[in-house]
Amino acid sequence: MSIDQQKLTKWLSTYPLLQPIMDLQPVVWLNPKLQKLSDMTDLPVSLSDMEKAEQLWRRFAPFLAAEFPDTTEANGIVESPLHEIPNMKIQLNDRFTDKIDGQLFLKRDNELPIAGSVKARGGVYEVLHYAEELAKAAGIISTEQSYEQFSAEKFKAFFSQYSIGVGSTGNLGLSIGIISAKLGFQVSVYMSSDAKQWKKDLLREKGATVVEFKGDFSEAILAGRNETLAKPNAYFVDDEKSKHLFLGYSVAAFRLKQQLNDAGIQVDTEHPLFVYLPCGVGGAPGGIAFGLKQVFGDEVHCFFVEPTHSPAVLLGLMTGEKNNVCVQDFGIDNVTEGDGLAVGRPSSFASGISEKTVSGIYTIEDHQLFSLLTLLASSEGIFIEPSATAGLLGPLKIQTSDYADINKIPMKTATHIVWATGGALVPNEEMDGFYQRGKSIEE
Repeated sequence: MSIDQQKLTKWLSTYPLLQPIMDLQPVVWLNPKLQKLSDMTDLPVSLSDMEKAEQLWRRFAPFLAAEFPDTTEANGIVESPLHEIPNMKIQLNDRFTDKIDGQLFLKRDNELPIAGSVKARGGVYEVLHYAEELAKAAGIISTEQSYEQFSAEKFKAFFSQYSIGVGSTGNLGLSIGIISAKLGFQVSVYMSSDAKQWKKDLLREKGATVVEFKGDFSEAILAGRNETLAKPNAYFVDDEKSKHLFLGYSVAAFRLKQQLNDAGIQVDTEHPLFVYLPCGVGGAPGGIAFGLKQVFGDEVHCFFVEPTHSPAVLLGLMTGEKNNVCVQDFGIDNVTEGDGLAVGRPSSFASGISEKTVSGIYTIEDHQLFSLLTLLASSEGIFIEPSATAGLLGPLKIQTSDYADINKIPMKTATHIVWATGGALVPNEEMDGFYQRGKSIEE
C-alpha cells in the first residue's frame, strides 16, 4: 500500500502520536479499541482451542522428554521459570524519577527448552501439530498410543518425504529448524539480512537448510512462502497468518496462572496483573495476550513493546489498517538491533485479535535495550538478548501514562511481569559483547 499525501495528512491530524512516531521518538500509545473479555465474542480462536493445544503439548511430552534432555526434568513439558527481580526494581527506581509500584517479575522464556526463546512455544507447537496430522492420516499413530514412538526411525523415514519452510529473522527459524530436523523433516529457513550469523550456523549444524536474503523480514517470508509452496509435500509456517503458531503461544497463560498460584500471587480487581511483551510481527505477544485475557479476564493488562525504528504493530493498530501498512510507508527504515523485532509489516492474523486484547504499545530506542541488558545482568546475574529487555521499562512507561487513572487501577498492589523472550542460545562471546556495549553506554 502506498499512502497518498491526503491520507497521511488526515492521519497526522487524527492521530497526534503519528508525527513523533515518524520522527523516531519513543511514545506510549493507549489502545482505544480495547475490549472487555465479555465483548470478545467474534474472535477466530477460543478458550476451547487453547485447551486442545495444551492437550497436544501433553501428548508429545514423552517424545520431547526422550529427544531433548533439557525437557526431561519437566517430563517433556516446554516451560520457563518465573522469577522476581527485586534488585532490578531497585536499580530502575534509583535511575528514574518515578518509582515502580508493586512487584516486578521476569518470565524467563530466554530459558525455554529446545530453542531458548519464546518462539519455542509457537514454532515447536505448529510443527508438532503438522506431524501429528500427517502421522494420524497415515495410520501410524493414534492419540491413545504413546507419542514417544515419534522418536523411532520409521517415523523419521516417513517425515523425510515432507518439507517444511519458514521465513524468519532468527528465533522462529531456530525453533522450526530444530524441531523439524529432529522429527526427520526436510526443513528450509529463509532468513532476512538482519539475522545473526551464529543462528544461521546453529541451524545448519542441526540439519536445516538456511537460505539468506539481502532484504528484511517481509521479503524473506514472501520468498520462503513462494519457494516452499512450489514443492511437493511441503508445508509453510507462516508467521504473518498462522493460527497454530498463535495457539502454541497462548498456552503460556495456563502455565503462568499455575506459577502465580504457586507463588501465592493474587490476580483480581484489587491486585491487577501487568504484562510487557516485546513485539516483532505480533504473533507471539498476540497469542500470549489472547491467552492471558482468556485466563485472567479484564484483570490482566497487556502491553507490547517495539523499537522506534520498527513500530509495525503500533502503526497498523493505530491507523486501523493493520497489515495493510508497513513502517516504510511512513518513511521509517525498519533498522534495529533488536533481533526479532525488525519487522516492517504486522501479522494479519494476530493484529485483528490484538486490536481487542492489547491495552497499549510503547516504543523504545536501541541504546536502551543494551543499557537494560547490562543493568539486568549486573543486578540479577541474568543474561538475555537485547530485544528481550524491551519490557523492562514497561512499569515506568505505563505508570507515567494516563492508563491507571483512566481505568481506575490500583497500581500499588499490581504485579508486573516482563516477558524475557530470548537469549539462552546466544554464544558467550556475543553476550559479552552486548554486555560491554551496554556498559559503555552507561559510562
